[in-house]
Amino acid sequence: MFRGATKVALDAKGRLAIPTRYRERIQTRCEGQLVATVDKDYCLLIYPFPEWEEIERKLMRLPSLDRKARRLQRLMVGHATEVEIDAHGRILLSRELREYAGLDRQAVLLGQGNRFELWDETRWNETRDGWLNEGDDTDLSAQLETLTL
Repeated sequence: MFRGATKVALDAKGRLAIPTRYRERIQTRCEGQLVATVDKDYCLLIYPFPEWEEIERKLMRLPSLDRKARRLQRLMVGHATEVEIDAHGRILLSRELREYAGLDRQAVLLGQGNRFELWDETRWNETRDGWLNEGDDTDLSAQLETLTL
């Protein structure tokens, strides 16, 4: 499981150093093989390769005549890029992925259980603050209404 928020930096070549606390888990789960793709919130999703394979299978089973399903397939599968952790614990993100997410130098890596989200730091702060300032919890889905924290 990946959890927590970590400020990270991308170098001039677009390499991201994976925080040390995650590296052993990634090596154990997928031998350093990851997949990065886009998310509709303009961040990147980074999956261990076996996790991504399951997501990809689910996506490709969606009905091909459904316009929303095709859009999701095109976004997520179409942008999926295999990345490998190098000897220095870094992954190289393609220019296309970095441009999509608006990533330049400063970023935030969020552990989300089976995956990471990678956000431009400014976009993350603005988005997070917007969610916190909404303050309207009256429209929770039925599933969330049963959750006890």
